[in-house]
Amino acid sequence: MNLTIPYHLENFIGGNFIGPLSGSFIDNINPATGAIYGQIPDSNEKDIEVAVAAAKKAFPAWSVLPAEKKFIILNKIAELIEAKLDELALAETNDNGKPLWLSKQVDIPRASANFRFFATGIMHFANESHQMEDKAVNYTLRQPIGIVGCISPWNLPLYLFTWKIVPALAAGNCVIAKPSEVTPVTAFLLGKICKEAGLPDGVLNIVHGTGPSCGEAIVKHPDVKAISFTGSTKAGERIAALAAPMFKKLSLELGGKNPNIIFNDCDWKKMLTDTIRSSFGNQGQICLCGSRILLERSAYEEFKKHFIPIVKKLIVGDPLETTSKQGAIVSKVHFEKIMNCISIAKEEGGTILCGSNAVKLQGRCENGYFIEPTIIEGLDQNCKTNQEEIFGPVVTIQPFDTEEEAIALANATNYGLAATIWTQDISKANRVAAKVQSGIVWVNCWLVRDLRTPFGGMKNSGVGREGGWEALRFFTEAKNVCIQF
Repeated sequence: MNLTIPYHLENFIGGNFIGPLSGSFIDNINPATGAIYGQIPDSNEKDIEVAVAAAKKAFPAWSVLPAEKKFIILNKIAELIEAKLDELALAETNDNGKPLWLSKQVDIPRASANFRFFATGIMHFANESHQMEDKAVNYTLRQPIGIVGCISPWNLPLYLFTWKIVPALAAGNCVIAKPSEVTPVTAFLLGKICKEAGLPDGVLNIVHGTGPSCGEAIVKHPDVKAISFTGSTKAGERIAALAAPMFKKLSLELGGKNPNIIFNDCDWKKMLTDTIRSSFGNQGQICLCGSRILLERSAYEEFKKHFIPIVKKLIVGDPLETTSKQGAIVSKVHFEKIMNCISIAKEEGGTILCGSNAVKLQGRCENGYFIEPTIIEGLDQNCKTNQEEIFGPVVTIQPFDTEEEAIALANATNYGLAATIWTQDISKANRVAAKVQSGIVWVNCWLVRDLRTPFGGMKNSGVGREGGWEALRFFTEAKNVCIQF
């Protein structure tokens, strides 16, 4: 199988690679170099119409294909992703700007794991039955919805693209999928892999384009019965406004302003190691990153003494270099947004403890989008910096005096995606975990992911849950059948 990347990417519709019907393309930029290195289709409602027609044609056969046969195809895709790890990782890094070692260790292996997990899971997905003593028996059928739309973000491109499409496919649906126009290449390559693995034509259709022209066409199409979206809260609001009047099923995984709650009695060595990761992993461009570090006051100065020197040593550099701990920001637009957020933090009275500057590299990456890891203190919880998602290598630190104050600070935003708690006191950990308003809470760890667990947020961080049986339930319709004795 040849994973050559053409200059002009194409949509994958009905098992064929075709250009956009409009003939229009969008520049694709390598964020580490700032250079255009390809173009992607600027698709619109006409392309979506063709994709839906292909999905409708494929659905009758795919929806009734036995689970074991779906497993063989989906597992084959997992194997091909693993076999092409190096090529996919390089494509991901060139597209996204993240360090190559990170793409190899996390993004591509997780994409393969997503296929394998749901390929296996669908063979164990069970229905319920309820007996009414001597009267009747009820059983539940879980049947595929039909055609579903999956729209994924740019921060973990193939990782989150597969996280959406695979449970939909495993449940027997046909999918119209739109990757981010900022990071389209690995989704394009996945189309080649699916073709090689024998996925029937039209079961998965990958259409490239912007949110307003392509994404909205997916959401608005009357034959697309469910939408799974990961991205910004603002975009989620728009999708909800479009989909709600059409009564589509919605799963929205949106933004976060996640608290990292650190008590003085924690394991300091492990806490520091994981807090570096949760603050600046993937340049802080992970929805689960802990952007607000809340510290018990007795630990505040000690934390700064250890944390700041480590952060200052993080090498911001060419993503292709193994020594680089921080790669490029994903796009010029996002780079400028983060720099503006840092300026606002200064205007609000924040003290920069380290970072805050753009990084100018030499050679290949001299025109890339790089920012120093940044730590800010001295801001109250109500300021813009501590309320709005920055989604970059920027964290704030704040002290607290009591457990109750820590919980109040943790809950003092409109978001509720993830939280991390650091303490050796298991009773305290359980108390705080129960009261923090987050869909995901890690205790003495970060980003430890069991794919069987429900994933999603509270408040403005989203609607619904993904992962495990939750995902398979979302992508099926429940039908109760009652038989009287």
